[in-house]
Amino acid sequence: MAGNRHHQRRYEKGTWELREGARSRIGELRARVQVAKVRALDDADPGVRAAAPALADEAYAELQAAEDALGHGTHPGHRPNKHLAVANVHIDAAYSLLLRLAPLADVQALMPGLVAVVREQLPVTDERRKRVEEIAREVRDVPLTPAQRAALVGAVVTAQQALQREKLRALSFVRIVLIVSLGLAVMAVTVAVLGVWAPDVVPLCFRPEGIGIVCPTGMEPPSDAKDLDVAFGRAASTWDYPVVEMTGTVAASVAAAVSLRHIRGTSAPYNVPVALALLKLPMGALTALLGLLLMRGDFVPGLSALDSSAQIIAWALIFGYAQQVFTKFVDDQGLAVMNAIGCPHAGTPAGAGREPQEAV
Repeated sequence: MAGNRHHQRRYEKGTWELREGARSRIGELRARVQVAKVRALDDADPGVRAAAPALADEAYAELQAAEDALGHGTHPGHRPNKHLAVANVHIDAAYSLLLRLAPLADVQALMPGLVAVVREQLPVTDERRKRVEEIAREVRDVPLTPAQRAALVGAVVTAQQALQREKLRALSFVRIVLIVSLGLAVMAVTVAVLGVWAPDVVPLCFRPEGIGIVCPTGMEPPSDAKDLDVAFGRAASTWDYPVVEMTGTVAASVAAAVSLRHIRGTSAPYNVPVALALLKLPMGALTALLGLLLMRGDFVPGLSALDSSAQIIAWALIFGYAQQVFTKFVDDQGLAVMNAIGCPHAGTPAGAGREPQEAV
């Protein structure tokens, strides 16, 4: 048993607190189901007494399934975000069964929280949300009825499913961003290796008037060679491409650090901010390289004759930081994904952008 706990701690890493929070939730729900079952068996309604054992047993089964999902040490994947997502699905199912089992007075006492969950996840036009809001107004002075409880529980289950879908979207988004980041990193490394292997094929050099040939890591005096490409190839160094890409990566890392000012953090086991920051690094290396190649090809009039290595490196820094122009759209999508699962960033207060809610 101790060995299994050590095995889990080894792979749990940053989600240990979330796992323990889920375990405490399971314990709480198990106790509430037990109390609700006892009270349901003493209910005057024979239908309630008949349904109580089945509802309680199924709720216990869901809680046990959630606990088994948290004990993921034997799973070959060891993926904490997945086992937490599965556990939360079972916990939500147990909670909905508890709402069906608990006395109507207890469910009515939970109305504010249930209405808030439905409002957070279902749009204003959803008929189930409209019905829940009607029920909230109807039961202010009268007891909750079984039919109203059934409609309320159905809406809560739908809201829980909507939240789970948003969490799966977050997981998919992180996976896509990481795959793209890996692909760009492989591409950047490949280009750097090719630049070291054959620096004279596409040299990153310029020829300002009266100075000679200037490259990222050195310069040559004016040459009498008639073939400019030959002169560039002779002046090019094997360090030109690696230095430019490293400069772009450094600038991109600064941009990634600055972009984190919008992130307040997340309590979900999906590293969206980390994935977004990692995407910027290979992008910075490639944009620095491509930007200098555009200048080298006279794409920018008046900026095609850099006269020192320091200027070339400075422009590599600018182009590396400029990857923010392209990754900003991905950043915006990442913030939208985090907001959808209840992790708002610092610039958007929780609940911002939602429609006004009528008081219950």
